[in-house]
Amino acid sequence: MKRLLIVAGGAVVLLAAAAGAYALWIRHEGRDIRGSSREEFVRTQTAEAPAKAPVRQGVYWPTYGFDARRLRFDPASRLRPPFRRIWTFHGQALLEFPPAVAYGRVYLPTFDGRFYALDARTGRPIWRRSTGRCGWASPAVWRRLVYVTFIGHACDRQVPGDDGSVFAFQAGTGRTLWRRRIGPTESSPLVAGGAVYVGDWDGRVWALDARTGRTRWVRRVGGMIKGSLALAGGRVYVGSYDGHVYALGARGGRLLWRASVQPRLGSRGTFYSTPALAYGRVYIGSTDGKVYSYGAASGRLRWSQGTGGYVYASPAVWRGLVLVGSYDRVFYALDAATGDVRWRFRANGPISGSATVLAGVVYFSTFNERTYGLDARTGRQLWTWPDGKYSPAVADPDRLYLVGWGRLYGLVPARR
Repeated sequence: MKRLLIVAGGAVVLLAAAAGAYALWIRHEGRDIRGSSREEFVRTQTAEAPAKAPVRQGVYWPTYGFDARRLRFDPASRLRPPFRRIWTFHGQALLEFPPAVAYGRVYLPTFDGRFYALDARTGRPIWRRSTGRCGWASPAVWRRLVYVTFIGHACDRQVPGDDGSVFAFQAGTGRTLWRRRIGPTESSPLVAGGAVYVGDWDGRVWALDARTGRTRWVRRVGGMIKGSLALAGGRVYVGSYDGHVYALGARGGRLLWRASVQPRLGSRGTFYSTPALAYGRVYIGSTDGKVYSYGAASGRLRWSQGTGGYVYASPAVWRGLVLVGSYDRVFYALDAATGDVRWRFRANGPISGSATVLAGVVYFSTFNERTYGLDARTGRQLWTWPDGKYSPAVADPDRLYLVGWGRLYGLVPARR
């Protein structure tokens, strides 16, 4: 009996030591990683030049995050605060994601499944469509068509049905050109090369023909997709709820690489955030409280920076800075090469939505319904607006369109 007790005691000590060693290993592996400008960092891959071709066609904010790389930065904008309101559109439901702006119109989905084309000058509806499904994503505009996803018919349920849909509307009239049923989806469409890319909760990435809605290819990943895809260099990138970021070939969906969040004790991080692509890197936030940078070509982890809360927000990238908010109520400016904190700003509430950069001013909103405009170089507060909740702002040359709690505002620069 004594020998058995000694053996049992030794086993307990060994297990405790193993558990302690594992915890230390996890802590070491999950530490913040400092990056370098010498590893997969291409300074010339920026978005400083204005996007002239869409503007010539009357398209000013074509998609979620402004462009296919989802940089959330309009290099041509000259709008700066302060602003004054010229109109308000009452959505009568949650407006979670910002509109697209094209052809003198603002294209806006509502949480309860209505879709509007508003006159950009007045905010008055030109046409509307009711889909009977929930709208949790921004639309995309391409060649006089508007693409929008709807998650499903059961907005008040944990699983909102299995009837997620992608619609293609004619931009001028709202007539439905085609409609495809996929899994539940809150992925904002990405349109490039004649294809519409979206993800769904069933863990599938879809590439649909932009003219017909027919499937070009479909690829299943390891978990639910709740964010949107980004594209650069013939590759599409997406984060998943399995804690991985995927790089797929844009033409055929071939898996090119898969990268993981860092290990941690307890539940591992997931990706709701949409990737932003710049400088040969992929930038994305995670629910483990970190912002990650991966090599766009290799998928290797180049840096990670911890915050004090979930990072649901998608980063904006501007002049060597990665700009992103956290549930810890802090908005961060991180060095795009190294991940070092360049400045931070404490807001009045948790930050879930993504930021926008216009003329050197970064805009973001908090759960306590306030929108901030900060100097993107320094973090100094320049302006606030007493509304907002998620991703707040898009623009054309004349107006800022600010998304509030159930309201959309048309704002113009105030006369000084």
